[in-house]
Amino acid sequence: MREKIKRNDVYLFLVIAFAAFFLFFWRSCAASGRGTAAVVSRNGETIGSYPLHTDGRIVLTGDGGGRNVLVIRDGEAYMEEADCPDKLCVKQGPVGKNGESIICLPHKLAVQIIGGETGEADVLAR
Repeated sequence: MREKIKRNDVYLFLVIAFAAFFLFFWRSCAASGRGTAAVVSRNGETIGSYPLHTDGRIVLTGDGGGRNVLVIRDGEAYMEEADCPDKLCVKQGPVGKNGESIICLPHKLAVQIIGGETGEADVLAR
């Protein structure tokens, strides 16, 4: 015998679906923790570490005369200007979550966000 779906069954299903949706997004937002510092390196060698809670403007000059301007504001870091030909580091936009980075290949410059909570690994390397 076939049973009819009642109104309370639909309400129960909607509550469970909403709770699952809410928990999924809450967990994904909590896992992507905000970073605490921006570490700047050139050719793999660290040249500076700057806290994200302090606003500032850092001018980075390279051995070959390359110039980048890193801005830290509102817990995020972004490359305000660069004199490299493609300016991809400027177009990338702000980063502030743990593990995010800005790379300027022509100047061999990397800015990586560290600290905060660690999220789940995207890829495992052996």
